[in-house]
Amino acid sequence: MIEFIALNMAPIMFASLVLFLILGYPVAFSLAANGLVFFAIGVWLAPWSQGEIALDWPLLFTMPQRLWGVISNETLLAIPFFTFMGIILERSGMAEDLLDTVGQLFGPVRGGLAFAVILVGALLAATTGVVAPSVIAMGPISLPIMLRYGYDRRVATGAIAASGTLAQIIPPSLVLIILADQLGVSVGDMYKGALFPALILTGMYIGYVAMLAIFRPHLVPALPAAARTLGGGVTSLIVALAAATAVGYGAHHWYYDQWGANADVLGASIGTLVIYFYAVLDGVLKLNLLSRLARQVIIVLIPPLALIFLVLGTIFIGLATPTEGGAMGAMGALLLALFKGRLNLGITQSALAATTRLASFVMFILIGSRVFALTFYGVNGHIWVEHLLIGVPGGRYGFLIVVNLIIFVLGFFIDFFEIAFILIPLIAVPAKTLGIDLIWLGVIVGMNMQTSFLTPPFGFALFYLRSVAAKVPYLDKITGRNIEGIKTSEIYKGAIPFIFVQVIMIFVVVLWPFSVTHYKTPLIDPSTIEIKIPALTPLGGIAPAPGGLPGLPQLGAPQVTP
Repeated sequence: MIEFIALNMAPIMFASLVLFLILGYPVAFSLAANGLVFFAIGVWLAPWSQGEIALDWPLLFTMPQRLWGVISNETLLAIPFFTFMGIILERSGMAEDLLDTVGQLFGPVRGGLAFAVILVGALLAATTGVVAPSVIAMGPISLPIMLRYGYDRRVATGAIAASGTLAQIIPPSLVLIILADQLGVSVGDMYKGALFPALILTGMYIGYVAMLAIFRPHLVPALPAAARTLGGGVTSLIVALAAATAVGYGAHHWYYDQWGANADVLGASIGTLVIYFYAVLDGVLKLNLLSRLARQVIIVLIPPLALIFLVLGTIFIGLATPTEGGAMGAMGALLLALFKGRLNLGITQSALAATTRLASFVMFILIGSRVFALTFYGVNGHIWVEHLLIGVPGGRYGFLIVVNLIIFVLGFFIDFFEIAFILIPLIAVPAKTLGIDLIWLGVIVGMNMQTSFLTPPFGFALFYLRSVAAKVPYLDKITGRNIEGIKTSEIYKGAIPFIFVQVIMIFVVVLWPFSVTHYKTPLIDPSTIEIKIPALTPLGGIAPAPGGLPGLPQLGAPQVTP
């Protein structure tokens, strides 16, 4: 019996950890406790392990150095920066402004409010990187409006919860930072790889709502004319955007010679600034050249879009690292809140406290995972996992299917942080062995872990929405109707169609790797390079010299002139 335990320490250790997590013990302490307890057991069982266990007490003395490697990792500084940025933007009312404005813009269209929720969710995801602020900000604002005007409860709750989870996969997602760290790849490359799949997923969400608007329009009615307080005026918005495009195009050509490839960025920036200040002056001076709707859309949308460019644009074009981009984003969020007159000491203190809690949570899990990994690798757990996964039939696609099934099932019960810190380091080595691009793998896993926020019973996005949705009947102040509270079962049922959309998207990314690896420079096989030297002809009557190259005189030979 002792010999059996000694030879199977790795699977026993992993099963013990899963059991602790299912029982609800804190993740960081479950990881560290399992690591320390099984380290002691491993040292005791080493004589019976036939060399399978390489643990001894002096190995434990290397732990301080391993922990210092975690604590001194500058890449992880991006986590508190992006968290702080997201909380400041959420508590300064940017989400409310965006929802109101975009909802008015799409109001006349069936499903317009759902379209607005998804688009605003994508914008918030690109500026916050955190799921909780997105769902908590959109739930109290958009859900009562959607219920007021007759939206199906399951469609309304599903759209809000699903759009909030876009923060999992749209850069600057915290999940992508952690996945890049655990896989040992560049965060910037992970951001670039995730961008196209994230945009496609957003489009698929919109496509699902559009299908409902076509085939089941009673579930997603249009906003009545009386509720569109900003009026119409989309034509003036289009004219203003066209003018800004023309200005940007002109600036692009004007500065092209000096700025080269960055002329596109400069032209877009100048065009954006022109239209923004034009809208501001139109409102201040009451020129009324733009409709109220057009003016509001321009003034509300451009600041967050500028912040997105400040954060992601500087990372993508190589001007800043993700940590530096996060620092600029945090400062930009403070300036936006200050500009709107919504920054005060209370908001700043609460944002700092929430950021400290999340950063400490991540750091403690990282420390616990290092303790667990020391023992797990000491009992050759990584070799056990590698043999287990490489032996899956079907090659790399079989590997990806099995890994995604495991992550999808685990997502029903444990948080994405736990999956990232426990499972990802174990699958990285088998993936390399099978020749799988780690950025591609990271995006697939990130897309899969996004579903863990929607899968009952422990989907965190569902919990966040449950915490802000009305639980009991309430009187709507606008219509005077009594509206029933939202049931938890309705939130769960509303998430199911969006889970199917996400699963389809996972298959799309698996079957179409170029959606992730498009940013890479194509590799050139040196064996395919062919060098051709054109034949040299005599110039100016120079005669070929004996023994020399055609058309070239030998060194020292007299030149014949015409």
